[in-house]
Amino acid sequence: MAAESVVKYCRDLPKVELHAHLNTSFSPESLQALVQRKAATNKDCLDWKMTIEDFREMDHSFNVFKLIHKVVDDEEAVYQLTCAVIREFAADNVKYLELRSTPKDIPSTGMTRELYVQTMIRAIHDCQTENLDITVYLLLSIDRRNGVEIAQKTVDLAEKFSKQPDSVVVGIDFSGDPAVGDAADYIAVFQSAKQKGLKVAAHLAELANFRETLAVLRQAPPDRIGHGTFLHRYDPGQGHEEIEDIVLDKRIPIEACLTSNLKTKTVTTLSEHHFNFWFQKNHPVVICTDGKGVFTSTLSEEYAHAAGTFNFSKKDLWDLSLAAIDVIFAPDTVKQKLREQWKQAYPQVV
Repeated sequence: MAAESVVKYCRDLPKVELHAHLNTSFSPESLQALVQRKAATNKDCLDWKMTIEDFREMDHSFNVFKLIHKVVDDEEAVYQLTCAVIREFAADNVKYLELRSTPKDIPSTGMTRELYVQTMIRAIHDCQTENLDITVYLLLSIDRRNGVEIAQKTVDLAEKFSKQPDSVVVGIDFSGDPAVGDAADYIAVFQSAKQKGLKVAAHLAELANFRETLAVLRQAPPDRIGHGTFLHRYDPGQGHEEIEDIVLDKRIPIEACLTSNLKTKTVTTLSEHHFNFWFQKNHPVVICTDGKGVFTSTLSEEYAHAAGTFNFSKKDLWDLSLAAIDVIFAPDTVKQKLREQWKQAYPQVV
């Protein structure tokens, strides 16, 4: 397919997004609106636009995350950003979105972890009244930098909200700087989440942390793996082959974030991206964005990158998008509704 044809097709393609962090999924317009709002009480914010622009092509994205948290630190900012991100994904023809974010306790603005979750849920419900063609669910994120005690509080909070009528909270996400802490310390937390009926999506093997990855996979295998860059990139003979074996045996789906991994330099080129390793094994792997604002790539563009890199046909891309429905965390009734939506779209798109 010609490049322009690929991009248009990928925009027309109905899509599923399973790895989107709220605070890094902004558009330039929505972020600047939040900066301008914050500038009403903090004039220094007016200088942040240039800082954000400078960070766009940098490899170390966690510097950007700290900056965004300064802007999104109160109820109204969380509400506005959640609404904006949902609308932007809907405009990109994303039909199903699992949005994830860490509940934050910010005494200076009156924000509590519970209020944070309530605000995101309110935004999701309000967007439903706008008749946007998108279904949205929520994962509460555990930041591995914050320790086990807060992690368990997040699980308990997720359980509480998951039991409410028409709940949109379906599970937890384990994330944060992979160079900090040990994922194995959170095994009991993952087990607690499963016992409470919550789904678990865990960032694993972003770096060559083979020991912690193997410990988690043995004792508390997640329902999906975020990134998984080093699941198969081990030194033979060191006992790490079991990592790949467990993932394959349990068919744990992998959330693949092409541009994110390229810009953070955990992969050297897109052609070397681990997406293709798992795709060639017919293993469930889903194309995702990670942070479409920080990494400046929409989900349509991620699909186009995959098409150009791995020589996918239109049917290949359609099959990838359709297969993603199988691994969402929403109930089976939602899966069936989405499959019917894809079926109706097929003649017009393919």
